[in-house]
Amino acid sequence: MPWNWELPKWPKFTYDSEPIAHLERRFLLSVGSAIAYLKTIDQQEYHRFIVEILSVEGLESSRIEGEILDRESLQSSIQQHFGLHPSKKHGNDKESGMAELLCNLYESFDKPLTDKMLWQWHAMLFKEGSGISDRGKYRTHAEPMQIVSNRYDSPKVFFEAPPSAQIPSEMEKFIDWFNSTKGSESILGRSALAHVYFESIHPFEDGNGRIGRVIAEKVLSQEVGRPILIAISKMLEKRKKEYYAALEKCNRTLAVQDWVEFFVQIVLQAHEESMSLLYFIIEKSKMLSSLSGQINERQTKVLLRLFAEGPNGFKGGLSAENYIAITKTTRPTATRDLTDLVEKGALVKTGELRHTRYRLNLTKKGL
Repeated sequence: MPWNWELPKWPKFTYDSEPIAHLERRFLLSVGSAIAYLKTIDQQEYHRFIVEILSVEGLESSRIEGEILDRESLQSSIQQHFGLHPSKKHGNDKESGMAELLCNLYESFDKPLTDKMLWQWHAMLFKEGSGISDRGKYRTHAEPMQIVSNRYDSPKVFFEAPPSAQIPSEMEKFIDWFNSTKGSESILGRSALAHVYFESIHPFEDGNGRIGRVIAEKVLSQEVGRPILIAISKMLEKRKKEYYAALEKCNRTLAVQDWVEFFVQIVLQAHEESMSLLYFIIEKSKMLSSLSGQINERQTKVLLRLFAEGPNGFKGGLSAENYIAITKTTRPTATRDLTDLVEKGALVKTGELRHTRYRLNLTKKGL
């Protein structure tokens, strides 16, 4: 059977936008509410949100490809780019490159897509010495670009992309499609198509997944008229098997209804989670401000550790043993500190005796 790019009607992907119409309306209403809310928060909180959401996207997009980045280093690189106050920890090439890519997307979301932009993104991801022979340009190798299973005993070719000689013309058509369809069809549908279309070409030697996800987010940002600030890759990482399976279904067909519907659900979930993260960051600021001067260094250290775990906190909740391990204090002191934090409204206590657990006292809030 031919691959999708070998079909007579390539690259005319098809889907029915009617089944996703109500989801698109829901998405746009949610984005509108989020934009209005973002206008009410102060600049410091807004910057915290930008740094957090971009770092989550960078971490998870790399994780999908099996690459683990250092969170603190990535955040420091993003802060440095925006002229904020980065921590003392500086990222290596991988973290600084991903930060550079994400910040460039944030700042140039409304600019047309070009070969030069894509080449720059690739060069940002893969610094000098990365071992990529076609760094900052489309692939040129003569061997087929294949996605193959990792099994040595029975390797399976899941997909074979167009040969390198065809890439310049394929990318010319892709970029023309990308720029000419802005505002002319379903926002979420266009974002889904941009991703699967780009992945089907697979124009680079490496980094196609990360750049393809950036392209999908660029579509959303262009259509709403501002950087979208959602971590799509976090949701894709959570549902990675489904993600790969949905893309694989498109390998030999241009009918991509299942892929579009899957991707739309991912975008909606990502936006909801991003708004929860925004609320979490604001509540963190409010809580630490209200407790300033009222709690000791041990309590402050533990609260910061809890906040660092994100909205879901410690898996299973904070225990007295966790508190002791973090603060290097005694059990009686830990008990007094925890009781005091509960009385001050910072923590909520659940369970009894050895099953006692503590969680941040945050109420879910819709935006």
